[in-house]
Amino acid sequence: QVQLVESGGGLEQTGGALRLSCTASGSILKVNAMGWYRQAPGKQRELVATIRSGGTTNYADSVKGRFTISRDNAKNTVYLQMNSLKPEDTAVYYCNINMGALWNNYWGQGTQVTVSS
Repeated sequence: QVQLVESGGGLEQTGGALRLSCTASGSILKVNAMGWYRQAPGKQRELVATIRSGGTTNYADSVKGRFTISRDNAKNTVYLQMNSLKPEDTAVYYCNINMGALWNNYWGQGTQVTVSS
């Protein structure tokens, strides 16, 4: 089993910053990528940012230049630094880890981020 524990969500004002953390534990196989997704009320879950094992990053256009994903491989931890927050960033943020030869996905329980205008 794999467990993902997220932290760092909360309430912030427009223009503020938050930092999310997610640590994976359990039966950790070869990690292909880790990332963050989000789901706003009434909307589908969408990709925010991913980082592959070699360090390659990918961002949604809506967060480019404002969010930064990073990773500590030794700790199986991924971070999301969110700056210049906007009300449209309000969502539940989910951590994701993709592992092994079969590219299996595992998800965290989600952490709420609310940005007030």
